[in-house]
Amino acid sequence: MSDSYTPPAVWTQDGENGGRFASINRPTAGARTDRELPVGDHPFQLHSLGTPNGQKVTILFEELLAAGHAAEYDAWKIDIMEQDQFTSGFVALNPNSKIPALEDRSGAEPFRVFESGAIMLHLAEKFGAFVPSGGPKRAECLSWLMWQMGTAPLLGGGFGHFYAYAPEKFRYPIDRYTMEVKRQLDVLDQHLATREFVAGDYSIADMAIFAWHGQLALGRLYEAAEFLDVASYANVVRWAKAIDSRPAVKRGLRVNASADRTPGAIAERHSAADLA
Repeated sequence: MSDSYTPPAVWTQDGENGGRFASINRPTAGARTDRELPVGDHPFQLHSLGTPNGQKVTILFEELLAAGHAAEYDAWKIDIMEQDQFTSGFVALNPNSKIPALEDRSGAEPFRVFESGAIMLHLAEKFGAFVPSGGPKRAECLSWLMWQMGTAPLLGGGFGHFYAYAPEKFRYPIDRYTMEVKRQLDVLDQHLATREFVAGDYSIADMAIFAWHGQLALGRLYEAAEFLDVASYANVVRWAKAIDSRPAVKRGLRVNASADRTPGAIAERHSAADLA
């Protein structure tokens, strides 16, 4: 283990503080290259990647289509390692340069929606599906959706980074974020002990949480299933398997995914035939 680190009086970026993602991580925002985004034929233009945050939205799109809603979409792949998220077109769609980002062209004037939770809520409300319309059920659904939004940075940016991606392994951050992720799994496991889905009927809360905690419980994130003893969270595993068995979920997981990690992956999606 390296010696302890004493922060300087004023932090500056150098060649040593970027790690594996040094080519894309900078302490500044904005476009780095000038390139417009492509536009397909459908009312919804999604620019994303097959990571958990991207999968949340493609799962919802596929569920909406399976339920008979007019939610046809084009899904364009944003390769973050190639810095696609820093092109002028993408920054105009999402000034935070994070996937996913959506352009809704279904009305008279196109407009943008960014942040995965905002996109999910926008689509669910637009089609009146997978989110209760009001009352306690809606409050419960949105509470769990926001729970996912709050826990994901600790699961991905915290545990995932220090356990799987950091250039050096340090016990303190791994222990700290492991305890937090296991606490999250325990929260979910206790909650699911008495219910089939997270917030009453199957909803955007299930889809969002499945993309992170469900896939973690199925052994698909960070190769950490044994380390976290995910099998001990039996209710989460049972719930995750049930969500994973849904045809629309299976299709959503394939969109914008990497072929070396996802069977049947497709880089882009422009019609239902692409997932046949």
